[in-house]
Amino acid sequence: MQQPFYKRWLSYLTEVPILSTGSDYNEVLDLFLVKGRYQLCTEKAIYSYGDKYDNFANAFRQVSLDNVNDVLVLGLGLASIPYILEKIHHKNFVYTGVEIDDEVVYLASKYVLDELKSEVHVYTTDAYTFLSMDESRYDLICMDVFVDDTIPDELQTEEFTEMLRDTLAPGGTLIYNRLAYTPEDQEGTHRYFEIFKSVFPQARIYETGGNRMLINH
Repeated sequence: MQQPFYKRWLSYLTEVPILSTGSDYNEVLDLFLVKGRYQLCTEKAIYSYGDKYDNFANAFRQVSLDNVNDVLVLGLGLASIPYILEKIHHKNFVYTGVEIDDEVVYLASKYVLDELKSEVHVYTTDAYTFLSMDESRYDLICMDVFVDDTIPDELQTEEFTEMLRDTLAPGGTLIYNRLAYTPEDQEGTHRYFEIFKSVFPQARIYETGGNRMLINH
C-alpha cells in the first residue's frame, strides 16, 4: 500500500506511525514509515525494514546469487528479504515465505507484497512443521525466525539444522540470522554455531554489527 507523498517525505525527518496492533505471538506490533520504508517492530526487536534490513542486505553481498531460482524464507515478516533481492539485486526469484503470525502475514499482504513483481507463496505455520512436511528443495534458504528477540529452542537443535540441510538443493546456500547484541546472545550464537558447523563443516560466520549471519559455505 502506497502512503501519501507527505507521509513519505515526513518519514525522512522522523518516524511516522502507521498502526499499532498485536497478536497471539507478538503482544506488540508497531508499524512505522521510516525513510520511506515500512518498519515493523515488536517490543524488543525490528522484524522488517525494507531494503534497510541490513543483516540480510549485507549478507547477500557475501554469497553468489547467480544460480538461484527458488528461495525459502523462514520468518517472512514484512517480506524484507524478497524486497531486498528484487529492489536492490534486481532478482526475480520464486519465494516461499513461512510466517507463524497471521497478523504479520496480513500486514505484509496489505503493505508490501503488492509492491513486488516476484512470485511469493505464503504459508502461515511454524518453521519446524513446514520443513517436516515440505518436500521441495531450495537454492537459497534464509532462516530469520524470532519471537520478539528470541529464537525458539526447537529451531536451534541438530535435528532442525539437518532438516535445513536436507531442504537445500545441491550447491544451495543457507543464511541463518542470529542475534549478538548481548554477552548472552553471543554465547548462544557461539554454542549453536558448533551444532551448525557439525552439519555444515565449511560454515562461516559473517558479522553485521549486532547480528551474526551463519552461512553454510
